[in-house]
Amino acid sequence: MVLEKEEDALEPVSPTGQYFNSSALNVSVLGVLETEVPIDDSKTIPFLVDVFLPINPRFSSIMVIDENGEKRWKKVEVKLKDHVYVPIFQAEMSPQFYDKADNPSLPLTLPSVQPRVDTSGDHGTILKTVPKIFSLLFYTVSDFLGSLMKSSLVEDDLSPIRPGDIGIEFRPVALASMTFSLGQIKQIKATLGVTINDVITGAIFLGTRLYMQEMSKGSSDHSNCTALVLLNTRMFRSYQSIKEMVKPKAESPWGNHFAFLHVQLPELVASTELYPIEFVRKSQQIIKRKRSSWVVHLTAAFVEIVKKLKGHEVAAQCIHKTLLNASMLITNMIGPVENMSLANHPIKDMYFVLAGNPQVGVTVGAEKGFIDVQKLKSCIEEAFQMMLKSAAGEIQQMK
Repeated sequence: MVLEKEEDALEPVSPTGQYFNSSALNVSVLGVLETEVPIDDSKTIPFLVDVFLPINPRFSSIMVIDENGEKRWKKVEVKLKDHVYVPIFQAEMSPQFYDKADNPSLPLTLPSVQPRVDTSGDHGTILKTVPKIFSLLFYTVSDFLGSLMKSSLVEDDLSPIRPGDIGIEFRPVALASMTFSLGQIKQIKATLGVTINDVITGAIFLGTRLYMQEMSKGSSDHSNCTALVLLNTRMFRSYQSIKEMVKPKAESPWGNHFAFLHVQLPELVASTELYPIEFVRKSQQIIKRKRSSWVVHLTAAFVEIVKKLKGHEVAAQCIHKTLLNASMLITNMIGPVENMSLANHPIKDMYFVLAGNPQVGVTVGAEKGFIDVQKLKSCIEEAFQMMLKSAAGEIQQMK
């Protein structure tokens, strides 16, 4: 659909939306809210009509193409039936829609995100600063060139998690969820001196390698395996509404801004079973070093340049190739500080999953071209217990 007048549409579709809804990519982020009580239509229907739809016109809009070829949002009329409806929410959680479960009169708050500050205290010494600058430049150039190669020419090896079948994104998938004790995660975190995300990522990496080894009938799997870590490049200190973000010189720029970080999964070695926590340290060091360079911002800028020179479709093709050449994708979402409720319905849990990703699908069985999701889940859970036991052992040694 092409609009005759640009004024008929709302704000332009975010860069992420432009890429993920194209001829090269058809990716959706599906979100599910699980309530602690049965849904009460007498509360939810008025909420959807009076609050949910009016507060953000995009929830009652469709994606169209304007006269300049840009995708924009066009408002449409939405009719909700009393007996059939499916609430849909955007992946970027807005506190405007949610309340504190223990006090619905107060708005929900999200944790602030502050840039990490170097507290080493030696950044003022010239003899130490100059080598750091050269090291930063070297790793930035090296990582950026490596990222371009991985996104265009160099593919991961075929492996139990990357069989190389065509059209994976069109096959059915199976989902699995895991819950880990926050106290145990913090125990590992304190032992390693890393972040909670580092612990979870380490468990996923180690569990994936254990799965690959098991599916290779116990032999060591030395496959070249890359994970794409999806990072938000729009730094923010607190939540801002869409009206605030579209203002000139806004503190947080409008739209979703992201970039991929290529992270090589460490290989399993003979001592991994005895010292699994070292595997996590290795994973954390790889991610930390790559994040300390400017490669994330350069890759994001590269996609933007391709978009401006060649258009959204070509940029989407670059992203598709990047996803296709890697073995797995990892991302996360910031959660609220307090327990939340929606239309006086306490929320028990929130899930989100990426659909249409051109990487290997997962299924309950071990069919060709699929991952056995239950076996992979058990391997990740096993990896976490190995890490926990290893961390406890280090604490005992320090005593």
